[in-house]
Amino acid sequence: MKPGFEPGITREHIVQVTEAMCPAFDGVVVHRCYSTWSAAHHMEIAARKVLVDFLDDDEEGVGAHISVDHIATCRVGKTVRVRAVLTEFDGRRVVCKVEAFEGDRLLAAGKQVQVVMDKRKIKEMIERS
Repeated sequence: MKPGFEPGITREHIVQVTEAMCPAFDGVVVHRCYSTWSAAHHMEIAARKVLVDFLDDDEEGVGAHISVDHIATCRVGKTVRVRAVLTEFDGRRVVCKVEAFEGDRLLAAGKQVQVVMDKRKIKEMIERS
């Protein structure tokens, strides 16, 4: 890891809610609003942004955990700002607090965890699976 990777690093990911982000099951849209799985996906992206600039060339982050509490709805067309804040790093395990907002209104909150690994090790694990 490159120097300076310490708790408090914050990154954001901004999206406009589209029809593709609505909850749908068997091709049927259930609600025309921001889905929980879209929030989780965007939280993963924001947390990745926290890590990516600090990885050495032989390192990569692997997602290990995400938890999301979906608190409020947000309809299609609105802008969502997803924020990730590094809260813990032990040399390998990266923990971020993640939150999604529409304006100042909290839509979702949770935790995302990545594990920093050697790229060769990841490749070996994939090839064995």
